[in-house]
Amino acid sequence: MRVPNPPDAVPGAEIIRQLQRHGIQDARLLQVMSSISRAQLLPPETRDQALIDGAVPIGCEQTMSQPVVVAAMTQALRLRGAERVLEIGTGSGYQTAVLSRLAAEVFTVERLPTLSLRARGILDGNGSENIHYRIGDGTLGWPEEAPFDRIIVTAGAPTFPTELFRQLIENGILVVPIGDDEGQQLTVVRKSNGEPISEEIMACRFVKLIGQEGWFAC
Repeated sequence: MRVPNPPDAVPGAEIIRQLQRHGIQDARLLQVMSSISRAQLLPPETRDQALIDGAVPIGCEQTMSQPVVVAAMTQALRLRGAERVLEIGTGSGYQTAVLSRLAAEVFTVERLPTLSLRARGILDGNGSENIHYRIGDGTLGWPEEAPFDRIIVTAGAPTFPTELFRQLIENGILVVPIGDDEGQQLTVVRKSNGEPISEEIMACRFVKLIGQEGWFAC
């Protein structure tokens, strides 16, 4: 009798199929995402949802984004391997793990200590050595480590994140969902001559970006 595989025993092929169905074709990105266990980064009570094509609760009223959203945001960063990336919203650590394998250094900020410490414990245990963690208001970025080559925001901003944009290098890329609590547009912003050049690439729905320059300020 065939013994069924546990939920995340063979995530690679299924994740690749999901991403390719949504038009993600970057070979390097597909390889990285197929090698990362979503289940390992989920709390025990939701690990059985690791392979669903959707967001999954991680506690603290937060979610792990669906793989296609993680892939679309990462692909928009156009990482080549030498970049310093600022991530706003560590969450489960899933996006963080993807970034750490595609960039030189990742600086990740999370306002909820429970999530930051849990993600760090898992990722440190996996041998990730190029990730730097901070607990605090992500809307203010990480000024002491600025400027950054790339910035990614994994929560919905009510308005353009001015302070984060200030911490981006010239010709750098910022990826951020912008909109209200009903939905946002995933927006890719390039800094050109100090000014933002923006393009909306897909509709999305994230939890609110909370902080001094986020929803608390509205």
